Amino acid sequence: MAKETGRKLVASNRKARHDYIIEDVFEAGIVLMGTEVKALRAGRASLVDSWCEVENGEAWLEGVHIPEYAQGTWTNHAPRRKRKLLLHRTEIDRLESKTREKGQTIVPLALFFVDGRAKVEIALARGKKEYDKRQALRERQDNLESQRAIREKRDR
Repeated sequence: MAKETGRKLVASNRKARHDYIIEDVFEAGIVLMGTEVKALRAGRASLVDSWCEVENGEAWLEGVHIPEYAQGTWTNHAPRRKRKLLLHRTEIDRLESKTREKGQTIVPLALFFVDGRAKVEIALARGKKEYDKRQALRERQDNLESQRAIREKRDR
């Protein structure tokens, strides 16, 4: 059996980029049970309403929904359990010090496999105000309209 290579996306948190200003991004490993890995390989996970926190010098991922594995038996996992993140000590210390600042939080952006190992992309983020969200939406819509106009002009 050939070893997996490359990056395979399982789930992404698209709303996080809308709700937060992303300041710094980290890639972390996750401590998982066997049935969780099998459920992830089947492409089943949700990062909606999930967050990260640092407790006692350890980083934890909470609120991630990995549904029970269909062929699992009594060894199945709890779908929304707390999962430990694997990061370097310096990264954990940096995240802990930054989240003490007002308005800073850690949000998961994506869940994926890299060379067969489950990873999560987490970001140090600051919450956007409502007017920032509207401004970003307006800019995106303006860019789409200008691209559409350029395409139409070129096709004529």
